[in-house]
Amino acid sequence: MSNTLAVEQSTQSPWRGGVAPMKASYGKLMMWFFLLSDAFTFSALLITYGMIRYSHPAYEGVIADFTFSQEYWPIPEKVFDAVPFLHGVHLPLVFVGIMTFILILSSVTMVLAVEAGHRMDRKAVEKWMLWTIVGGLTFLGCQAWEWTHFINGTGGGGASLTWNEYGPSNFAALFFFITGFHGFHVFSGVVINFIIFYQTVVGILEKRGHYEMVEKVGLYWHFVDLVWVFVFTFFYLV
Repeated sequence: MSNTLAVEQSTQSPWRGGVAPMKASYGKLMMWFFLLSDAFTFSALLITYGMIRYSHPAYEGVIADFTFSQEYWPIPEKVFDAVPFLHGVHLPLVFVGIMTFILILSSVTMVLAVEAGHRMDRKAVEKWMLWTIVGGLTFLGCQAWEWTHFINGTGGGGASLTWNEYGPSNFAALFFFITGFHGFHVFSGVVINFIIFYQTVVGILEKRGHYEMVEKVGLYWHFVDLVWVFVFTFFYLV
């Protein structure tokens, strides 16, 4: 009798050993491990940015009188002040604020997709996953424009990995690397979301009897959104 029960438990559990730790499946726990390691990577990058940022003198005059120089660290309000189709209009941090809102909104649609999966509502999962994908693609398009504006510059000099008209070259190098690394995560998330969306449309997840894959990719997407909050704070507000 005991042997039969043990066999049934090992067959039903994703861990093949009885009870799953923390009541989480193997897949979800591995996703948490991955996100934890990725959090360490982003933390190291942002700490590096902070150390380099405060190794340069900060401008202590009136912001309105600030002009770009290699001596002072750039003031975000002066660098990121453009909005598409509104050339010449000084709108500090408005566009990046729109980008942030779009990404956070995509996190909301992902929550709705996960909730619909718990209810086994296939059509709702399809709808909210599609909106999440649209939000991710829109954010990437906005980031591409932001990079283009940053590279072209305001005075024609622009910025690259070795030169930065806005100030020390480290600012441009760190901006490209950290925001590009985050953008790669968003792009990867969009690809994965599309795969899950496709599996939902053709009924693969419904045949499995659960939508756990939506929940797992949702963890990744929420992580990407949370990281952007820190990137936004470091680069655009500090």
